[in-house]
Amino acid sequence: MATKRGGLGKGLDSLIPEGKTKPISNSSKTAEKEPKTIEQLVKISKIEPNREQPRRHFEEDALLELADSIKQFGVLQPLLVQKKGDFYEIIAGERRWRAAKLAGIKEVPVIIKDYTKQEIVEIALIENIQRENLNPIEEAMAYKRLLTEFNLKQDEVAERVSKSRTAVTNSMRLLKLDDKIQQMIVDDMISTGHARALLAIEDKEEQYNLATRIFDEKLSVRDVEAIIRQMKNPKVPKAKKPIENFFIYKDLEEKMISVIGTKVSVNQKGKGKGKIEIEYYSDAELERIFDLLMSVAQS
Repeated sequence: MATKRGGLGKGLDSLIPEGKTKPISNSSKTAEKEPKTIEQLVKISKIEPNREQPRRHFEEDALLELADSIKQFGVLQPLLVQKKGDFYEIIAGERRWRAAKLAGIKEVPVIIKDYTKQEIVEIALIENIQRENLNPIEEAMAYKRLLTEFNLKQDEVAERVSKSRTAVTNSMRLLKLDDKIQQMIVDDMISTGHARALLAIEDKEEQYNLATRIFDEKLSVRDVEAIIRQMKNPKVPKAKKPIENFFIYKDLEEKMISVIGTKVSVNQKGKGKGKIEIEYYSDAELERIFDLLMSVAQS
């Protein structure tokens, strides 16, 4: 069974009450208790999504499954909303809201609460991370927003979402990739492991070319790492050793052939070294060559 991940100090549950009796904390630290927040029914037509929430993609099949469940059992967990003029803006629970609309539900349970802009971003981020609803790029962009818009440090962001600083850093590094590659991650064409390997390539066009190879050739992360190592340290082909004094050795071959009467090859290895190969085609010819060499040696 998967363990439930916490976030924002004591976790999402410290910010989103369950039912009618749990108070909501206003910060990631220990806060003074507030009056209990009451769950109530609100017309679904008066509820709108938060346009700045981290999640941008909702799987249609999963929404339809949730809608079927809502038709049978209703919305079991209230949406967390805040009052915005004549409507309510969703802080957490947009997926439930979308599924309820598909199910034809007219009213949904909500908990109405006011939060700061930063708390709204944090709650939306934490809820999606705990439910593993964000794709890697959405998650990275949410972290970046907490850093840039609210001037948080990476350690503070990591503490709020109950992740290591390294995990947050690695997530945000994905935003350094070419936009086309980021879209490939969103579309599940390549994994985050592939994407992190691609970060070793500085040229955006080379990044994308290799990314398309990953998808087309179904390359593993290890395959990609090996390709990148080869790109960075290409093997220089060994230069063929020049044959020194080519014509001199050719002349020597021809002279030995005329004396021995069979094919002779002079193979130079360099630095004055090499070997002479004498070919023969029968035992009798071998004996003839042997006798010839012995007579030369004895003369």
